Amino acid sequence: MAKGSKQAGHQARKRFGQNFLEDDVVISQIVSGINPRPGDRMVEIGPGLGALTEQLLDMLDGSLEVVELDRDLIPILRTKFFNFPGFNIHEADALKFDFNTLCTADNPLRVVGNLPYNISTPLIFHLLQNIHFLKDMHFMLQKEVVERMAAQPGDSSYGRLGIMCQYYCRVQPLFVVGPEAFSPQPKVESAIVRLVPHETLPYPADSLERLQHVVRQVFTKRRKTLRNAVAGIVPSEALDELGIDAGLRPENLSLKQYVQLSNWKEGAN
Repeated sequence: MAKGSKQAGHQARKRFGQNFLEDDVVISQIVSGINPRPGDRMVEIGPGLGALTEQLLDMLDGSLEVVELDRDLIPILRTKFFNFPGFNIHEADALKFDFNTLCTADNPLRVVGNLPYNISTPLIFHLLQNIHFLKDMHFMLQKEVVERMAAQPGDSSYGRLGIMCQYYCRVQPLFVVGPEAFSPQPKVESAIVRLVPHETLPYPADSLERLQHVVRQVFTKRRKTLRNAVAGIVPSEALDELGIDAGLRPENLSLKQYVQLSNWKEGAN
């Protein structure tokens, strides 16, 4: 297995947020957590130098889709995995890539990746828009991002990302990865997270756009009380009718309560 950016003849690029994973123990832990099976339809985002890719291919009987933006990495990957005819590279920006093209209703997509810190949140929202085509997702992210995704009401990190991830998925942090597992070493800790789409949404929103709007707007005023935070978005009488304390802060409301606010219609409660 090629180790690190220098050994592979490729210098990590800051503009792509590249930090190449090169710790074999951590790689094995990640693959064990993903538990790939032959026949799985899997895509790896940002394979880099292929450290994780190699073990995935071995366990998937040589079939894997990868999405890579850095064109200089493409020939390295093609050379390294030339003997896997089921290995397909898509040279594209994952933020704009249509992941629906890689799966069918009978064979939903499993997504994995060591995501660059600078695109992790928008990329997760992009994938959530295609949740009906996904079986699960396993990501290496900045530890702080994973904490936000799994945060519960009352946590300081609770906000829009956690609410929307938990609306669609069961969020399960797996383990923390230190900077020493990468080359070059990032200045922060990373963590592995598993996202499994709910078979049935626990709290369905009448309008997803409405829910997203309410959550987005309320958390721009997260230091204000709910009565002030929802002003102009949801009438104050909605709080009274739903039995929600108007003196609470936005981080104190549960996902269920945000969906209730989003679904509230005058005279219907």
